[in-house]
Amino acid sequence: MRFRRHRTEDPEINLIPFIDVLLVVLIFLMLTTTYSKYAELQITLPTADAERLRERPSEVIVNVTADGRYLVNRKPVEGRSVDILALELVAAAAGRTDAVVIVSADATSAHQSVINVLDAARRAGLARLTFAAQVPEGSR
Repeated sequence: MRFRRHRTEDPEINLIPFIDVLLVVLIFLMLTTTYSKYAELQITLPTADAERLRERPSEVIVNVTADGRYLVNRKPVEGRSVDILALELVAAAAGRTDAVVIVSADATSAHQSVINVLDAARRAGLARLTFAAQVPEGSR
């Protein structure tokens, strides 16, 4: 009698149940993850850790105090309107449209006061703006 030998099949790994389990775990993690609400964060501005410019072109420094008063190149501005501030910026830039406006606002100043400076610079035709910030204590 002659018996046939059975061929042994190579074992194969079925990946479909593994993928199903991974998808279920992924869905579970997506549903149970909580996301941070950035609107509820308390932040303190401004601080920055960048190198200072060594060579400065013509610049106009606008200081904004905590109570909303403005100083253009250390000269107090009478009034708080955008039009008066724009006239002061034109005078301080001395007709140069490439002058850089440096906004140096107090950290507790109103946001509207800083926006007024940006609006006045736009009205004065000064498109180059930057913000001054202090270096944090630990990074000096």
